Amino acid sequence: MKILMAASEAVPFAKTGGLADAVSALSIALAKLGHEVRIVMPRYYGIDRGKLTLLEGPMGVNLGGGEAWCAVYTGMLPGAPEQNPVPVYFIDHEGFFGREGIYGSPWEPDFLDNPQRFTFFCRAVFQVCRKIAWYPQVLHAHDWPGALAPVFLKFAERSGGFAKTLSVLTIHNLGYQGIYSKDNFYLTNLGWNVFYEGGFEDWNMMNLLKAGIRSADKLNTVSPTYARETQTQAQGFRLDGILRERAADYGGILNGIDTAVWNPQADPFLPAPYGPADMAGKAKAKEALQREFGLPPDSQVPVIGMVTRLTEQKGVGELFGPAYGSAWSICRDMKLQLVLLGTGDAWCENEVRSLASRLSNFKARIGYSEQFSHLIEGGSDFFLMPSRYEPCGLNQLYSLAYGTLPIVRNTGGLSDTVENFNQELGAGTGFMFDDLTPQAIYNTVGWAVWAYYNRRKQIEAMRLTGMKQNFSWEKSAKKYQELYEAGLENLTG
Repeated sequence: MKILMAASEAVPFAKTGGLADAVSALSIALAKLGHEVRIVMPRYYGIDRGKLTLLEGPMGVNLGGGEAWCAVYTGMLPGAPEQNPVPVYFIDHEGFFGREGIYGSPWEPDFLDNPQRFTFFCRAVFQVCRKIAWYPQVLHAHDWPGALAPVFLKFAERSGGFAKTLSVLTIHNLGYQGIYSKDNFYLTNLGWNVFYEGGFEDWNMMNLLKAGIRSADKLNTVSPTYARETQTQAQGFRLDGILRERAADYGGILNGIDTAVWNPQADPFLPAPYGPADMAGKAKAKEALQREFGLPPDSQVPVIGMVTRLTEQKGVGELFGPAYGSAWSICRDMKLQLVLLGTGDAWCENEVRSLASRLSNFKARIGYSEQFSHLIEGGSDFFLMPSRYEPCGLNQLYSLAYGTLPIVRNTGGLSDTVENFNQELGAGTGFMFDDLTPQAIYNTVGWAVWAYYNRRKQIEAMRLTGMKQNFSWEKSAKKYQELYEAGLENLTG
Protein backbone atom coordinates (compact mmCIF):
# COMPACT_ATOMS: atom_id res chain seq x y z
CA MET A 1 0.00 0.00 0.00
CA LYS A 2 0.94 3.64 -0.47
CA ILE A 3 0.74 5.22 2.99
CA LEU A 4 1.20 8.90 3.81
CA MET A 5 1.80 9.98 7.42
CA ALA A 6 0.67 13.54 8.20
CA ALA A 7 2.25 14.46 11.52
CA SER A 8 3.54 17.50 13.39
CA GLU A 9 6.47 15.55 14.84
CA ALA A 10 8.77 12.69 13.90
CA VAL A 11 12.11 11.66 15.37
CA PRO A 12 14.89 12.53 14.88
CA PHE A 13 13.66 15.79 13.31
CA ALA A 14 11.25 17.21 15.93
CA LYS A 15 9.92 15.81 19.19
CA THR A 16 7.94 16.89 22.23
CA GLY A 17 6.69 13.45 23.29
CA GLY A 18 5.81 9.90 22.31
CA LEU A 19 3.95 10.99 19.17
CA ALA A 20 7.25 11.64 17.39
CA ASP A 21 8.62 8.20 18.32
CA ALA A 22 5.42 6.46 17.24
CA VAL A 23 5.20 8.14 13.82
CA SER A 24 8.76 7.25 12.86
CA ALA A 25 8.81 3.76 14.33
CA LEU A 26 5.48 2.83 12.73
CA SER A 27 6.64 4.18 9.37
CA ILE A 28 9.81 2.10 9.53
CA ALA A 29 7.91 -1.03 10.60
CA LEU A 30 5.41 -0.62 7.75
CA ALA A 31 8.26 -0.13 5.28
CA LYS A 32 9.82 -3.36 6.53
CA LEU A 33 6.51 -5.07 5.76
CA GLY A 34 6.88 -3.90 2.16
CA HIS A 35 4.60 -0.85 2.12
CA GLU A 36 5.50 2.43 0.41
CA VAL A 37 5.50 4.94 3.25
CA ARG A 38 6.10 8.69 3.17
CA ILE A 39 5.88 11.36 5.87
CA VAL A 40 4.82 15.01 5.58
CA MET A 41 5.68 17.37 8.45
CA PRO A 42 6.57 21.03 9.02
CA ARG A 43 10.17 22.21 8.80
CA TYR A 44 10.72 23.84 12.15
CA TYR A 45 13.49 26.28 13.02
CA GLY A 46 15.65 23.51 14.48
CA ILE A 47 15.64 21.35 11.32
CA ASP A 48 18.69 22.23 9.25
CA ARG A 49 17.80 23.02 5.63
CA GLY A 50 21.42 22.37 4.68
CA LYS A 51 20.92 18.65 5.28
CA LEU A 52 17.80 18.51 3.09
CA THR A 53 17.08 18.67 -0.63
CA LEU A 54 14.90 21.47 -2.01
CA LEU A 55 12.15 20.48 -4.41
CA GLU A 56 12.11 22.81 -7.39
CA GLY A 57 9.55 25.61 -7.42
CA PRO A 58 7.40 27.19 -4.69
CA MET A 59 4.09 25.66 -3.66
CA GLY A 60 0.82 27.54 -3.18
CA VAL A 61 -1.67 26.53 -0.49
CA ASN A 62 -5.27 27.77 -0.14
CA LEU A 63 -5.71 29.54 3.16
CA GLY A 64 -8.45 31.86 4.35
CA GLY A 65 -9.70 32.95 0.95
CA GLY A 66 -6.21 33.59 -0.35
CA GLU A 67 -3.03 31.66 -1.00
CA ALA A 68 0.07 31.16 1.11
CA TRP A 69 3.32 30.11 -0.49
CA CYS A 70 5.96 27.77 0.84
CA ALA A 71 8.89 25.60 -0.19
CA VAL A 72 9.16 21.83 0.15
CA TYR A 73 12.33 20.06 1.23
CA THR A 74 12.99 16.33 1.31
CA GLY A 75 15.06 14.04 3.46
CA MET A 76 15.15 10.39 4.46
CA LEU A 77 13.99 8.80 7.69
CA PRO A 78 16.96 7.15 9.44
CA GLY A 79 16.51 3.50 10.29
CA ALA A 80 14.25 2.62 7.37
CA PRO A 81 15.29 -0.37 5.24
CA GLU A 82 17.74 0.51 2.46
CA GLN A 83 15.71 -1.37 -0.14
CA ASN A 84 12.53 0.48 0.85
CA PRO A 85 13.42 3.93 2.25
CA VAL A 86 10.92 6.35 3.82
CA PRO A 87 11.10 9.86 2.31
CA VAL A 88 10.14 12.80 4.53
CA TYR A 89 8.68 15.98 3.02
CA PHE A 90 9.15 19.17 5.01
CA ILE A 91 6.75 22.09 4.58
CA ASP A 92 8.94 25.20 4.75
CA HIS A 93 7.16 28.41 5.74
CA GLU A 94 9.21 30.80 7.85
CA GLY A 95 6.22 32.74 9.15
CA PHE A 96 4.48 29.65 10.53
CA PHE A 97 7.29 27.28 11.44
CA GLY A 98 10.53 29.27 11.49
CA ARG A 99 10.51 29.76 15.25
CA GLU A 100 11.57 27.95 18.37
CA GLY A 101 8.97 25.54 19.68
CA ILE A 102 6.50 23.26 17.93
CA TYR A 103 3.22 24.24 19.58
CA GLY A 104 4.42 26.99 21.87
CA SER A 105 7.32 28.41 23.81
CA PRO A 106 8.06 29.09 27.49
CA TRP A 107 6.73 32.63 27.08
CA GLU A 108 3.80 31.63 24.83
CA PRO A 109 2.81 28.04 25.75
CA ASP A 110 0.19 27.80 22.98
CA PHE A 111 0.99 29.93 19.93
CA LEU A 112 -1.93 32.22 19.11
CA ASP A 113 -1.65 31.38 15.42
CA ASN A 114 -1.70 27.58 15.89
CA PRO A 115 -5.06 27.24 14.11
CA GLN A 116 -3.57 29.07 11.12
CA ARG A 117 -0.29 27.12 11.25
CA PHE A 118 -1.89 23.69 11.28
CA THR A 119 -4.75 24.52 8.92
CA PHE A 120 -2.04 25.54 6.48
CA PHE A 121 -0.07 22.36 7.19
CA CYS A 122 -3.04 20.04 6.62
CA ARG A 123 -3.92 21.81 3.36
CA ALA A 124 -0.29 21.58 2.27
CA VAL A 125 -0.32 17.79 2.69
CA PHE A 126 -2.51 17.46 -0.41
CA GLN A 127 -0.47 19.97 -2.38
CA VAL A 128 2.71 18.00 -1.69
CA CYS A 129 1.10 14.90 -3.20
CA ARG A 130 0.19 16.87 -6.31
CA LYS A 131 3.65 18.38 -6.51
CA ILE A 132 5.38 14.98 -6.48
CA ALA A 133 2.57 13.25 -8.43
CA TRP A 134 2.18 10.59 -5.75
CA TYR A 135 -1.22 9.80 -4.29
CA PRO A 136 -1.66 7.62 -1.20
CA GLN A 137 -4.15 4.84 -0.69
CA VAL A 138 -4.02 5.65 3.03
CA LEU A 139 -3.75 9.12 4.54
CA HIS A 140 -2.81 8.55 8.17
CA ALA A 141 -3.12 11.71 10.30
CA HIS A 142 -1.96 12.06 13.89
CA ASP A 143 -3.50 14.00 16.79
CA TRP A 144 -5.09 17.45 16.61
CA PRO A 145 -2.35 19.11 14.48
CA GLY A 146 -3.05 16.60 11.69
CA ALA A 147 -6.78 16.22 12.32
CA LEU A 148 -7.88 18.62 9.57
CA ALA A 149 -6.36 16.37 6.89
CA PRO A 150 -9.28 13.87 7.09
CA VAL A 151 -11.68 16.84 7.12
CA PHE A 152 -10.21 18.30 3.95
CA LEU A 153 -10.19 14.87 2.32
CA LYS A 154 -13.89 14.39 3.08
CA PHE A 155 -15.17 17.87 2.21
CA ALA A 156 -12.73 19.30 -0.32
CA GLU A 157 -10.29 16.76 -1.76
CA ARG A 158 -12.25 13.59 -2.50
CA SER A 159 -11.58 13.69 -6.23
CA GLY A 160 -8.82 13.02 -8.74
CA GLY A 161 -5.90 11.19 -7.16
CA PHE A 162 -7.60 11.19 -3.75
CA ALA A 163 -10.91 9.67 -4.89
CA LYS A 164 -10.13 6.31 -3.28
CA THR A 165 -7.88 7.46 -0.42
CA LEU A 166 -8.72 6.13 3.05
CA SER A 167 -8.32 8.53 5.97
CA VAL A 168 -7.15 7.27 9.35
CA LEU A 169 -6.81 9.42 12.46
CA THR A 170 -4.77 8.21 15.42
CA ILE A 171 -5.47 9.85 18.79
CA HIS A 172 -2.27 9.77 20.82
CA ASN A 173 -3.67 11.83 23.70
CA LEU A 174 -7.30 12.93 23.92
CA GLY A 175 -6.38 15.59 26.45
CA TYR A 176 -5.01 17.82 23.67
CA GLN A 177 -7.71 18.75 21.15
CA GLY A 178 -6.76 22.01 19.43
CA ILE A 179 -9.65 24.19 20.67
CA TYR A 180 -9.63 27.76 19.35
CA SER A 181 -11.98 30.61 18.56
CA LYS A 182 -14.37 29.83 15.73
CA ASP A 183 -13.23 33.12 14.17
CA ASN A 184 -10.40 30.98 12.76
CA PHE A 185 -12.76 28.74 10.79
CA TYR A 186 -12.56 30.98 7.70
CA LEU A 187 -8.97 29.76 7.29
CA THR A 188 -10.25 26.36 6.15
CA ASN A 189 -12.07 27.77 3.09
CA LEU A 190 -14.93 25.41 3.97
CA GLY A 191 -18.57 26.47 4.14
CA TRP A 192 -20.25 27.15 7.47
CA ASN A 193 -22.42 24.08 6.92
CA VAL A 194 -19.20 22.07 7.39
CA PHE A 195 -18.57 23.81 10.70
CA TYR A 196 -21.58 21.94 12.08
CA GLU A 197 -21.72 18.88 9.82
CA GLY A 198 -17.97 18.36 10.10
CA GLY A 199 -17.96 18.42 13.89
CA PHE A 200 -16.00 21.63 14.47
CA GLU A 201 -18.56 23.23 16.80
CA ASP A 202 -17.64 22.94 20.48
CA TRP A 203 -19.43 25.33 22.88
CA ASN A 204 -19.14 28.14 20.37
CA MET A 205 -15.45 27.33 19.80
CA MET A 206 -13.67 25.40 17.05
CA ASN A 207 -12.35 21.94 17.99
CA LEU A 208 -9.89 20.53 15.45
CA LEU A 209 -9.61 17.04 16.93
CA LYS A 210 -13.39 16.69 17.18
CA ALA A 211 -13.70 17.58 13.48
CA GLY A 212 -11.10 14.96 12.62
CA ILE A 213 -12.93 12.33 14.67
CA ARG A 214 -16.17 13.15 12.88
CA SER A 215 -14.60 13.07 9.42
CA ALA A 216 -11.98 10.28 9.39
CA ASP A 217 -12.92 6.97 7.80
CA LYS A 218 -11.16 5.02 10.55
CA LEU A 219 -10.12 6.02 14.06
CA ASN A 220 -7.80 4.46 16.56
CA THR A 221 -5.86 5.22 19.69
CA VAL A 222 -2.71 3.74 21.12
CA SER A 223 -3.99 1.00 23.43
CA PRO A 224 -7.16 -1.10 23.68
CA THR A 225 -7.93 -0.03 27.26
CA TYR A 226 -7.52 3.66 26.44
CA ALA A 227 -9.95 3.19 23.53
CA ARG A 228 -12.53 1.94 26.03
CA GLU A 229 -11.72 4.60 28.63
CA THR A 230 -12.09 7.47 26.17
CA GLN A 231 -15.67 6.39 25.49
CA THR A 232 -16.53 7.09 29.13
CA GLN A 233 -17.40 10.40 30.70
CA ALA A 234 -14.58 10.05 33.23
CA GLN A 235 -11.80 10.00 30.62
CA GLY A 236 -13.50 11.17 27.44
CA PHE A 237 -12.56 14.86 27.78
CA ARG A 238 -16.08 15.77 26.55
CA LEU A 239 -15.58 13.75 23.34
CA ASP A 240 -16.81 10.44 24.75
CA GLY A 241 -20.20 10.89 23.06
CA ILE A 242 -18.82 11.28 19.56
CA LEU A 243 -16.37 8.42 20.15
CA ARG A 244 -19.25 6.18 21.18
CA GLU A 245 -21.03 7.20 17.98
CA ARG A 246 -17.95 6.16 16.00
CA ALA A 247 -17.36 3.01 18.06
CA ALA A 248 -17.69 0.71 15.03
CA ASP A 249 -14.73 2.51 13.41
CA TYR A 250 -12.72 3.08 16.60
CA GLY A 251 -10.32 0.78 18.42
CA GLY A 252 -6.96 0.58 20.13
CA ILE A 253 -3.61 -0.61 18.76
CA LEU A 254 -0.81 -0.75 21.29
CA ASN A 255 2.33 1.20 20.45
CA GLY A 256 5.54 -0.75 20.16
CA ILE A 257 9.08 0.19 21.10
CA ASP A 258 12.11 0.62 18.90
CA THR A 259 14.15 -2.44 19.86
CA ALA A 260 17.14 -1.10 17.95
CA VAL A 261 17.30 1.80 20.42
CA TRP A 262 15.87 0.23 23.58
CA ASN A 263 17.75 -3.03 23.95
CA PRO A 264 19.85 -3.74 27.06
CA GLN A 265 21.93 -6.24 25.11
CA ALA A 266 23.21 -3.51 22.78
CA ASP A 267 22.70 -0.20 24.60
CA PRO A 268 25.69 2.17 24.28
CA PHE A 269 24.49 4.19 27.30
CA LEU A 270 24.89 1.24 29.69
CA PRO A 271 28.27 0.32 31.24
CA ALA A 272 27.80 -3.32 30.19
CA PRO A 273 25.26 -5.24 28.12
CA TYR A 274 22.89 -7.70 29.73
CA GLY A 275 19.94 -9.92 28.88
CA PRO A 276 17.78 -12.73 30.24
CA ALA A 277 20.65 -15.22 29.93
CA ASP A 278 23.14 -13.05 31.84
CA MET A 279 21.94 -10.27 34.13
CA ALA A 280 25.35 -9.27 35.52
CA GLY A 281 25.33 -6.08 33.47
CA LYS A 282 22.21 -4.84 35.26
CA ALA A 283 24.08 -4.77 38.56
CA LYS A 284 26.80 -2.68 36.91
CA ALA A 285 24.17 -0.31 35.53
CA LYS A 286 22.69 0.06 39.02
CA GLU A 287 26.05 0.98 40.51
CA ALA A 288 26.73 3.45 37.67
CA LEU A 289 23.31 5.04 38.21
CA GLN A 290 23.87 5.41 41.94
CA ARG A 291 27.27 7.02 41.41
CA GLU A 292 26.03 9.31 38.63
CA PHE A 293 23.25 10.69 40.82
CA GLY A 294 25.33 10.96 43.97
CA LEU A 295 23.77 8.06 45.86
CA PRO A 296 25.87 5.61 47.89
CA PRO A 297 26.41 2.47 45.76
CA ASP A 298 24.57 -0.38 47.43
CA SER A 299 23.42 -3.43 45.52
CA GLN A 300 21.08 -4.47 48.34
CA VAL A 301 18.96 -1.31 48.39
CA PRO A 302 16.17 -1.11 45.76
CA VAL A 303 16.38 1.82 43.34
CA ILE A 304 13.14 3.29 42.03
CA GLY A 305 13.52 5.31 38.83
CA MET A 306 11.35 7.91 37.15
CA VAL A 307 11.70 9.58 33.73
CA THR A 308 8.64 11.76 33.33
CA ARG A 309 7.00 15.00 32.39
CA LEU A 310 6.18 16.82 35.61
CA THR A 311 2.54 17.48 34.71
CA GLU A 312 -0.80 16.58 36.27
CA GLN A 313 -1.38 13.80 33.73
CA LYS A 314 1.57 11.95 35.23
CA GLY A 315 0.19 11.97 38.77
CA VAL A 316 2.85 14.33 40.11
CA GLY A 317 0.40 16.15 42.36
CA GLU A 318 -0.30 13.00 44.38
CA LEU A 319 3.42 12.21 44.48
CA PHE A 320 5.07 15.61 44.94
CA GLY A 321 2.27 17.97 45.98
CA PRO A 322 3.45 20.18 48.88
CA ALA A 323 2.10 18.95 52.23
CA TYR A 324 0.11 16.07 50.73
CA GLY A 325 2.23 14.21 48.14
CA SER A 326 3.59 10.82 49.18
CA ALA A 327 7.20 11.15 47.96
CA TRP A 328 8.45 12.57 51.28
CA SER A 329 6.88 9.75 53.31
CA ILE A 330 8.09 7.09 50.87
CA CYS A 331 11.69 8.24 51.14
CA ARG A 332 11.45 8.82 54.91
CA ASP A 333 9.80 5.51 55.83
CA MET A 334 11.29 3.02 53.36
CA LYS A 335 14.80 1.73 52.82
CA LEU A 336 15.13 2.64 49.14
CA GLN A 337 16.66 5.14 46.73
CA LEU A 338 14.56 7.29 44.38
CA VAL A 339 15.97 8.81 41.17
CA LEU A 340 14.10 11.22 38.91
CA LEU A 341 14.77 12.81 35.53
CA GLY A 342 12.11 15.18 34.24
CA THR A 343 10.86 18.61 33.38
CA GLY A 344 7.47 20.28 33.40
CA ASP A 345 5.33 22.55 35.56
CA ALA A 346 7.36 25.14 37.47
CA TRP A 347 5.74 24.38 40.85
CA CYS A 348 6.64 20.71 40.53
CA GLU A 349 10.20 21.37 39.39
CA ASN A 350 10.66 23.60 42.45
CA GLU A 351 9.14 21.03 44.80
CA VAL A 352 11.33 18.26 43.38
CA ARG A 353 14.43 20.42 43.92
CA SER A 354 13.31 21.14 47.48
CA LEU A 355 12.72 17.47 48.29
CA ALA A 356 16.04 16.43 46.78
CA SER A 357 17.84 18.98 48.95
CA ARG A 358 16.23 17.60 52.12
CA LEU A 359 16.17 13.85 51.45
CA SER A 360 19.43 11.93 51.30
CA ASN A 361 17.89 9.05 49.33
CA PHE A 362 16.15 11.14 46.64
CA LYS A 363 18.13 12.61 43.75
CA ALA A 364 16.70 14.47 40.77
CA ARG A 365 17.79 16.24 37.62
CA ILE A 366 15.50 18.75 35.98
CA GLY A 367 15.66 18.45 32.19
CA TYR A 368 15.98 15.60 29.74
CA SER A 369 18.94 13.44 28.75
CA GLU A 370 18.81 10.45 26.45
CA GLN A 371 21.86 9.02 28.18
CA PHE A 372 20.42 9.29 31.69
CA SER A 373 16.99 8.03 30.62
CA HIS A 374 18.64 4.81 29.39
CA LEU A 375 20.77 4.56 32.53
CA ILE A 376 17.72 4.98 34.78
CA GLU A 377 15.84 2.26 32.89
CA GLY A 378 18.81 -0.09 33.07
CA GLY A 379 20.00 0.66 36.59
CA SER A 380 16.70 0.83 38.47
CA ASP A 381 14.99 -2.10 40.15
CA PHE A 382 11.54 -0.52 39.78
CA PHE A 383 10.07 2.23 37.59
CA LEU A 384 7.30 4.44 39.00
CA MET A 385 4.47 5.70 36.75
CA PRO A 386 1.48 6.94 38.82
CA SER A 387 -0.33 8.33 35.78
CA ARG A 388 -3.75 9.97 36.01
CA TYR A 389 -4.34 8.58 32.52
CA GLU A 390 -1.95 7.00 30.04
CA PRO A 391 -2.97 6.45 26.41
CA CYS A 392 -0.20 3.91 25.87
CA GLY A 393 2.92 4.74 27.81
CA LEU A 394 6.40 3.87 26.60
CA ASN A 395 8.51 3.89 29.73
CA GLN A 396 6.77 0.85 31.21
CA LEU A 397 7.61 -0.99 27.97
CA TYR A 398 11.24 0.12 28.16
CA SER A 399 11.26 -0.97 31.80
CA LEU A 400 9.98 -4.44 31.00
CA ALA A 401 12.60 -4.81 28.25
CA TYR A 402 15.31 -3.80 30.74
CA GLY A 403 14.19 -6.08 33.57
CA THR A 404 12.94 -3.13 35.62
CA LEU A 405 9.57 -3.80 37.24
CA PRO A 406 6.94 -1.08 36.67
CA ILE A 407 4.90 0.35 39.55
CA VAL A 408 1.88 1.79 37.74
CA ARG A 409 -1.70 2.91 38.02
CA ASN A 410 -4.24 0.55 36.46
CA THR A 411 -5.18 2.72 33.49
CA GLY A 412 -4.85 2.90 29.69
CA GLY A 413 -1.87 1.23 28.11
CA LEU A 414 -0.40 0.49 31.53
CA SER A 415 -3.29 -1.93 32.11
CA ASP A 416 -2.64 -3.59 28.75
CA THR A 417 1.08 -4.14 29.26
CA VAL A 418 1.73 -4.76 32.97
CA GLU A 419 0.52 -7.86 34.82
CA ASN A 420 0.01 -7.25 38.53
CA PHE A 421 2.17 -9.21 40.98
CA ASN A 422 0.54 -12.32 42.42
CA GLN A 423 2.56 -13.02 45.56
CA GLU A 424 0.94 -16.43 46.06
CA LEU A 425 2.09 -17.68 42.65
CA GLY A 426 5.05 -15.36 42.14
CA ALA A 427 3.57 -14.37 38.78
CA GLY A 428 3.29 -10.96 37.15
CA THR A 429 5.52 -8.28 35.66
CA GLY A 430 4.87 -5.30 37.95
CA PHE A 431 2.84 -3.69 40.71
CA MET A 432 -0.47 -1.89 40.15
CA PHE A 433 -2.95 0.29 42.03
CA ASP A 434 -6.40 1.57 41.04
CA ASP A 435 -7.13 4.87 42.78
CA LEU A 436 -4.78 7.79 42.21
CA THR A 437 -4.18 8.93 45.78
CA PRO A 438 -1.01 9.64 47.77
CA GLN A 439 -1.86 6.69 50.02
CA ALA A 440 -2.28 4.28 47.09
CA ILE A 441 1.10 5.27 45.67
CA TYR A 442 2.70 4.92 49.11
CA ASN A 443 1.16 1.49 49.70
CA THR A 444 2.08 0.11 46.29
CA VAL A 445 5.66 1.32 46.45
CA GLY A 446 5.79 -0.24 49.93
CA TRP A 447 4.45 -3.52 48.50
CA ALA A 448 7.15 -3.55 45.82
CA VAL A 449 9.90 -2.76 48.34
CA TRP A 450 8.58 -5.48 50.67
CA ALA A 451 8.70 -7.99 47.80
CA TYR A 452 12.24 -6.89 46.95
CA TYR A 453 13.45 -7.69 50.46
CA ASN A 454 11.27 -10.73 51.14
CA ARG A 455 10.51 -12.37 47.77
CA ARG A 456 13.73 -11.81 45.84
CA LYS A 457 13.45 -15.01 43.80
CA GLN A 458 9.98 -13.97 42.67
CA ILE A 459 11.30 -10.52 41.76
CA GLU A 460 14.04 -12.08 39.63
CA ALA A 461 11.54 -14.37 37.91
CA MET A 462 9.27 -11.39 37.16
CA ARG A 463 12.21 -9.54 35.60
CA LEU A 464 12.86 -12.41 33.20
CA THR A 465 9.16 -12.72 32.33
CA GLY A 466 9.03 -9.05 31.41
CA MET A 467 12.20 -9.18 29.33
CA LYS A 468 10.90 -12.07 27.24
CA GLN A 469 7.74 -10.25 26.11
CA ASN A 470 7.41 -8.96 22.56
CA PHE A 471 6.58 -5.26 22.30
CA SER A 472 8.18 -4.73 18.89
CA TRP A 473 6.66 -2.39 16.33
CA GLU A 474 6.41 -5.26 13.82
CA LYS A 475 3.53 -6.70 15.84
CA SER A 476 1.77 -3.31 16.00
CA ALA A 477 2.43 -2.53 12.33
CA LYS A 478 0.65 -5.71 11.26
CA LYS A 479 -2.43 -4.57 13.18
CA TYR A 480 -2.30 -1.18 11.42
CA GLN A 481 -2.01 -3.06 8.14
CA GLU A 482 -5.20 -4.94 9.02
CA LEU A 483 -6.90 -1.65 9.91
CA TYR A 484 -5.93 -0.12 6.55
CA GLU A 485 -7.07 -3.21 4.62
CA ALA A 486 -10.45 -3.27 6.37
CA GLY A 487 -10.94 0.46 5.76
CA LEU A 488 -10.03 0.26 2.10
CA GLU A 489 -12.38 -2.67 1.61
CA ASN A 490 -15.22 -0.64 3.12
CA LEU A 491 -14.30 2.41 1.06
CA THR A 492 -14.14 0.65 -2.29
CA GLY A 493 -16.74 -2.01 -1.52
